[in-house]
Amino acid sequence: MEQPVREPDVLILGGGPAGLTAAIYAARAKLAVTLLETVTAGGQLRDTVAIENYPGFQSVTGEELAGRMAEQAKRLGAEIIGFSPVLSVSLAAGVKTVQTKKASYRPKAVIIATGAVPKKLPIPNEAKFAGRGIHYCATCDGALYENSVVGVVGGGNSALEEALFLTNFASKVIMIRRRGYFNGAASTFEAVMNHPKIEVLFHRDLLDVSGGDSVESALVVDTRTGEKTGIALSAVFGYIGTEPKTALFRRDIALDEQGYILTDETLRTNVPGVFAAGDVRVKAVRQITTAVADGTVAALNAEKYIKQGQNMAGA
Repeated sequence: MEQPVREPDVLILGGGPAGLTAAIYAARAKLAVTLLETVTAGGQLRDTVAIENYPGFQSVTGEELAGRMAEQAKRLGAEIIGFSPVLSVSLAAGVKTVQTKKASYRPKAVIIATGAVPKKLPIPNEAKFAGRGIHYCATCDGALYENSVVGVVGGGNSALEEALFLTNFASKVIMIRRRGYFNGAASTFEAVMNHPKIEVLFHRDLLDVSGGDSVESALVVDTRTGEKTGIALSAVFGYIGTEPKTALFRRDIALDEQGYILTDETLRTNVPGVFAAGDVRVKAVRQITTAVADGTVAALNAEKYIKQGQNMAGA
């Protein structure tokens, strides 16, 4: 059975904060907008228990914020199709084609907002305690652990910076570092080593966490001797890297060495009519607010691109 071919003005790939914001702005511009999300609109945002740094909300759950964004986009006329993973894309040619299981899309412009996912801690109980003691964003979830002992796993600048940030809330921050050094900036490393609330455990690797309804302790191993030690703590924050969701775009879209999409300040990629927004692109800061800003910029420039094409066609 031949699949239907659909031709929206703007096709948005990814339903996180960047994608939903792009849908809102594109729909407000009276463009025909379709957003495809692999699972449910909101993406990783829906997994965040409490957001306390989003303007206008003292505290809001990720599910509520995502729901509000999606509802606003729908009311403006955007079509949001959940549980619709993309199977293949062809963006470099004149006709852009995006294939899903149920339809083939040929949009005038594409906004890639597929995001990036933190590399999960490779421990047996990661899934069991995800969001209940296992976290990957101190800015998002650090305030949940006021006056608690927390752990940080990682060896780069992100781990160092987030450990310092967590001292704003935690009574103690234990850094678990499998090697005898960090790869971060010297000044940040010095600040960590001199902070009275931070204890650094060099040559230690996290084996697992345990607890009841939430994390209560961690098991670490000395990478030199093999000796295992239990540590009482309430949470572990992992910073062992992120992975952008760009596998489908490698053939057509320019990426950096880590696989993130390269854009200019208008969020254009190397392919005319294709934009990238949010955590999927090369950027210094990855927060909900910066994703929202990206979605705005990408949608407004996608509108300009479409209108320029229409003007040229009518000339």
